[in-house]
Amino acid sequence: MKGNAMKKGKKASPATTRRVVVAAAQFAVVPNDIAANVERIIHYLRRAAREVNAKLLVLPESITTGYNPAMPAAELYDFLPRTAALLAPIQAACRELRIHCVVPTYERGPKRGVVYNSAFLIDSRGENLGAYRKTHLFPTERLENNGWATPGRDFPVFRTEIGTIGIHICYDGDFPEISRILAVKGARILCRPSALMRSFEIWEGTNQMRAYENHLYHIAANAVGADAAGTTYFGHSMIVSPLAQTVALARAVDDLIYAELDPHPRRRVSFGSDMPMLFDHLADRNVRSYTRDLFRPSQTPS
Repeated sequence: MKGNAMKKGKKASPATTRRVVVAAAQFAVVPNDIAANVERIIHYLRRAAREVNAKLLVLPESITTGYNPAMPAAELYDFLPRTAALLAPIQAACRELRIHCVVPTYERGPKRGVVYNSAFLIDSRGENLGAYRKTHLFPTERLENNGWATPGRDFPVFRTEIGTIGIHICYDGDFPEISRILAVKGARILCRPSALMRSFEIWEGTNQMRAYENHLYHIAANAVGADAAGTTYFGHSMIVSPLAQTVALARAVDDLIYAELDPHPRRRVSFGSDMPMLFDHLADRNVRSYTRDLFRPSQTPS
């Protein structure tokens, strides 16, 4: 992993976040028109930086093409440009505007037919710090179901000037293990690019719980509009505090949302309360009692 991605075994900084503004943007993509969608990304980067002074912008899953590309993996591999060329104009905009950006895009793997559902983190210097590659593929995108994506295997976190950032993608957010791994590795800002098609209640509930159980800010950007397969998404991107409070919520149209992060979010047990928080979900884990049973293969009975 490049740049500031933290290496395995390296202890995370105890620092939380700076008092900065973060943002999420959602817009209807032009299906499979990468150039047009990159232009829109840069438009929202400019808006986020100039209108609300955001230092981080998070975008929805596979924003450069739309979630379902309506083509098999080998064809998608041939269709995609080289990652460096795809990211170059976004990196230039981040450098100009002094803003970080989570850029979700399909990414060419090491050989034809291997395509990752990835999210790159570009920092305020325009540097590509590396990528998270979705590890929990939704059934429709899996190769064994005639899908197009290959799962990743790693869970990087990234030290930045605004705090340590972790990324998980859409269906990953249904699995508390992923966000917990990222939190244990030091993430204080968690980003969830998504193209979620289930109910708003599931979307809101999983975003709130991943924030609350790990004491971190959760920036969840959801797709809106239709992709190449004609699937329509409902948007409602949100920013959730470590107290499970939704502090920003988008509509079901093209939108930009933002919120200021409190660098000391655990002083009170709930928003509007003067009761101090007496617990720590990370420190209070009874790891020895459940390690043996938790990580066994299992399946929900039909």
